[in-house]
Amino acid sequence: MKKTYHGSCHCGAVRFAAEIDLAAPSLRCNCSYCLKIRCWASLVPPADFRLLAGEGELSEYRFGARRERHYFCRHCGVRPFGCGDSPRSGPFVGIGVNCLDDASAAELAQVPVTFVDGRHDEWNAPPQETRHL
Repeated sequence: MKKTYHGSCHCGAVRFAAEIDLAAPSLRCNCSYCLKIRCWASLVPPADFRLLAGEGELSEYRFGARRERHYFCRHCGVRPFGCGDSPRSGPFVGIGVNCLDDASAAELAQVPVTFVDGRHDEWNAPPQETRHL
């Protein structure tokens, strides 16, 4: 069931609210970027995301096919969310689950994780090794 969660970067300059179903699978990817930032994302439709503060404090990073916009706070460097348009699922906002301020430890411990092999552009299959993700 969807619930409104609030999140932020580390310094609080960027704040957001999103309607998220934490019982739905989250995403861990092994692409070169996600691996380095240890991305753990919950994907939501753009209509379920609201940036509450900090639009001017965000910087954007793109790489590879440049389909996704990775946003990070220019003050503390934390990446609270990113946006993209997947050929498989359409437009989305990838919420950094670890940036949710009002999700309890018990809720986070129950979030199911789906692993995807972004390194090889195999979005419907997990990579051979996931323990380090």
